[in-house]
Amino acid sequence: MRPNQALNPVAKTVGRTGTLNVLIAPDSFKGSLTSVEVARAIAAGWSRARPRDTIVLSPLADGGEGTLAAIEAAGGWAREMIRVHDPLGRPIDATYLRARDAASAIVEMAQASGLSRVAAADRDPIAATSVGTGELLAAAIAAGADDVTLGIGGSATTDGGRGLLEALEASGLALHEVVLAVACDVTNPLLGPTGAASIFGPQKGATLDQVRELDDRNARWADQLETATSRRERDTPGAGAAGGVGFALLAIQDRFKSFALRPGVDLVMEATGFDEKLATADLVITGEGRIDAQTAFGKTALGVARRAQAAGVPCIAVGGGVEPEGIEALAAVGAIAVPVTERPQTIEEAIAAGAAPIERCAERIARLTDSLTKSHD
Repeated sequence: MRPNQALNPVAKTVGRTGTLNVLIAPDSFKGSLTSVEVARAIAAGWSRARPRDTIVLSPLADGGEGTLAAIEAAGGWAREMIRVHDPLGRPIDATYLRARDAASAIVEMAQASGLSRVAAADRDPIAATSVGTGELLAAAIAAGADDVTLGIGGSATTDGGRGLLEALEASGLALHEVVLAVACDVTNPLLGPTGAASIFGPQKGATLDQVRELDDRNARWADQLETATSRRERDTPGAGAAGGVGFALLAIQDRFKSFALRPGVDLVMEATGFDEKLATADLVITGEGRIDAQTAFGKTALGVARRAQAAGVPCIAVGGGVEPEGIEALAAVGAIAVPVTERPQTIEEAIAAGAAPIERCAERIARLTDSLTKSHD
């Protein structure tokens, strides 16, 4: 699909009304900018070219780092800070979101047990524990939340979720009134060549020998937990998420009032009122740091593009890096991908450039819209 084909409906709308309602709904550019910062950059660039348009910001996330920031930006939430333990057992301050009525909470695993919590030189995949996430989850429930969303992306751990469960056990909380939705975009099983250790362990600093050690340890843990709960969950899609946190929660799901593993972007869209904003949009602009082969597996840009297609709204996705596989994945749902990069550069150079290239990219798209409008006059 050529850009002018995708933007023809936009140009016709401009021709009728003179202005557009533009919904800006990106993910973060990981390692560089939060989704809130990316959304503001797109809005700034667009407004330079088309200052009369109505712009609505709806920053998003997929359950990993940045989920709290995206949901908080929608309003209606307050941050609560508590003392927990990081992946190496060191005391840290971490936050979760609490609704004004205290009945709902958003917990982000990356806050307590994220890879970003550990410097590269300090990473210890064998010792890394998810206990801090359990402490954060327990704190939210103890404060009165009985409707909890837990995002489990961006973890530093491969402990099979054992640390998390130990922290919940230590809290002594009754979970039978708690509705838990887990934001999970991973379908890997717990063990084996496509499991938590084999696929994600190296990203967390594990050597090949440590990958084998972690997989063996998780197999023993699975035997123990499955016997205790009478549930076999090691092969359930998503069991390998967050180093096995998905498995641990699947195994104890009967203790909750209800439990579900769901695509992270869907949960964040619900929490931020995305569909209501989409209902009045003439154009949606989404984006993420890389639009590549992984985009086809449910990343934020694809989730937004699918919703836009279903609503009959044109969609553009901007990416710090854009590859053919990502272009094809978005084209399949009627969206076009536009690279932010303006010249060959390293990832480090792209990160250092900050928001300015995103602003200029959005301005170029807006000016293209103007040129297509004139062709419809």
